[in-house]
Amino acid sequence: MEQTGHLRVPGATLYYEVRGSGPALLISQSGDGDANRSDDLVAQLVADHTVITYDRRGLSRSVLDTPGGKAGIAQHADDVHRLLAALTDEPVTMLGCSLGAVIGLHLAVTHPGRLTALVAHEPVAPWLLPGDERARHVRELVEIQDVHEREGLAATFAEIARVLGIDPHHQDTEPDLTPQPMTPRRAENFAFFVRNDFTAVVEDALDLAAVAALKDGGPRIVPAAGRTTPHAVFDHRCAEELAALVGADLVEFPGGHNGNTTHPRAYAATLRAITR
Repeated sequence: MEQTGHLRVPGATLYYEVRGSGPALLISQSGDGDANRSDDLVAQLVADHTVITYDRRGLSRSVLDTPGGKAGIAQHADDVHRLLAALTDEPVTMLGCSLGAVIGLHLAVTHPGRLTALVAHEPVAPWLLPGDERARHVRELVEIQDVHEREGLAATFAEIARVLGIDPHHQDTEPDLTPQPMTPRRAENFAFFVRNDFTAVVEDALDLAAVAALKDGGPRIVPAAGRTTPHAVFDHRCAEELAALVGADLVEFPGGHNGNTTHPRAYAATLRAITR
């Protein structure tokens, strides 16, 4: 099955795609990623999953009613809730990557019936960290916003790569990946992500007790991190803290922070193995 569509939600119109057949799997992308960010991964999954992807509000084809408007993490989670309600009556598995993982945690707490499981890959959630560490990483995010404002896109990419422990010149990847050039649309998405969603992450908070309670009667939370992500960087630390909070093992996925795009075949195999 292949389907594309638009859904009206408060303050925006969401674009979405549905591909494949089998149990439903929603992918909430990282950063500047829209519905097509993980196309290589989706291609590995559609034989046995109905894969739902979407453009987060403010990105690509998900147009805001008010240009320049903003959205917090709770609003993003409500968008996913409404999208799933429009597409299926059954709970689904969700893969959340980076920012998408934080959106998934909000959804699991506020609408637990929407999900059977959430694979939370390196959630960018400073509220999971101890106080001093949290403050340090919040400062990192604010400083990246300042770099973007002063020095533009190239400098921002370099700073994000440094903070996330990514060496863009020596990345291990699978062969024959679909090219992802920096198109004007992607550049616009990245700018919106830095301006809007960095602020949303900095201002975000979720009750730790409510997250911890998911282990006693909510969707299964699968904390995950990339095998090559340095353990000291904050997204790996957030995954570690989430694992401790929900009493689960931290699952390693192939690649690093962006393993869903750099290692789609192996990533799909790992995803299948832990969500059976």
